[in-house]
Amino acid sequence: MYLTPSMARLVHELNKLPGIGPKTAQRLAFHILKISETEARVLSSAILEVKDKIKNCPICYNITEDSPCCICQDKTRDHGLICVIEQSSDVIAMEKTRCYKGAYHVLQGAISPLDGIRPDDLRIRELLARIQQEEIREIIIATDSDVEGEATALYLERLLKPIVTRVSRIAHGIPVGGNLEYTDEVTLSKALEGRRIL
Repeated sequence: MYLTPSMARLVHELNKLPGIGPKTAQRLAFHILKISETEARVLSSAILEVKDKIKNCPICYNITEDSPCCICQDKTRDHGLICVIEQSSDVIAMEKTRCYKGAYHVLQGAISPLDGIRPDDLRIRELLARIQQEEIREIIIATDSDVEGEATALYLERLLKPIVTRVSRIAHGIPVGGNLEYTDEVTLSKALEGRRIL
C-alpha cells in the first residue's frame, strides 16, 4: 500500500513500540490521522510531558515525578521488607493485589547474556547499598518465571543469602481456574516446589 512520506514515518515510529506490529502501527497511524488536530496535540503533549517529568526514584528506582516516590515516602509501609522486581510495570501488578505493604526495588531489567545484559547493568549495586543502610528483614525476589528472570533470581539468591536474614522467592504455579490437564510441565513442577502445608 502506498503511504505518503509523513505517514510512512509515523507507521515506522509506531512499529518500534513493543507489541505493535506493522499492521497495528498502520491502523494506529490512520486513527491518528482521523482525530482532530487538538486531540493529536494533546497526545503529543502527553508523550512529551511523560518524557520531561518522569524520573527514577533515588531509593527504589521506580518511576516517579516526586523524589523519593510516594511508596518510599509512605510511613505506613513496612520498609524492612523489600520486593525486588524487574520493571516499574511490575509495581503496578503487585499493588493491584492490595496484599503487599512493603517497599520495592526495581532492577530495571533481568540478566540476559544473549542480550548483553549482565548483573552490573542492573540496579543490584544500589540494592546492596540499600541493604547496608537500612534494617532489612526480608527480600522477596519477584522476577519473572522466564529464563532471564530465573537466572536473575538465582544470582540474587546467592548474593543476598549471606547478608539478609530471609530471602524468599514468589511462588509460581497453576493460575486460579486453570486445569492440570492443560498446564505445561515447567509450571506444574514450579507449583509442586512452591506447595504449602495445609
